[in-house]
Amino acid sequence: MSHFVLDSSVTMAWCFEDEKTTYTEAVLDAVAAGTAVVPSLWTYEILNVLVIAQRRKRMTQAQALTFWQGLQSFSIQVDDHSAHSGPFAVMSLAEQYQLTAYDAAYLELALRTGFALASLDGDLVKAAKASGVSIACA
Repeated sequence: MSHFVLDSSVTMAWCFEDEKTTYTEAVLDAVAAGTAVVPSLWTYEILNVLVIAQRRKRMTQAQALTFWQGLQSFSIQVDDHSAHSGPFAVMSLAEQYQLTAYDAAYLELALRTGFALASLDGDLVKAAKASGVSIACA
């Protein structure tokens, strides 16, 4: 698999040992071997989880920075289209599938690019399947 849309839920499972699964590890291997594409909000979702994890004493700032720097070693392309040109599409998908706008941004990206989606979010996976998007590493 060369390209797919990567959801923050899968990304953050790599950070916490107790959240890793066979699926998340398969996606990690796929990211290492190919290219993941993410909407621009992905960056802020990742940073927010790292900040909250520090506040809850689940990790140190040094661990958070190490994880963030590790993500930079992968080929993860940030797609800005949804934020600039696709708000109506995101809103429409959110309404159609009863998703948050955040999750709809991942779905919009997968639909627009034709790439599979890697996600742990049940509602997003259900919407992806209903809209004809394949699930990465499934």
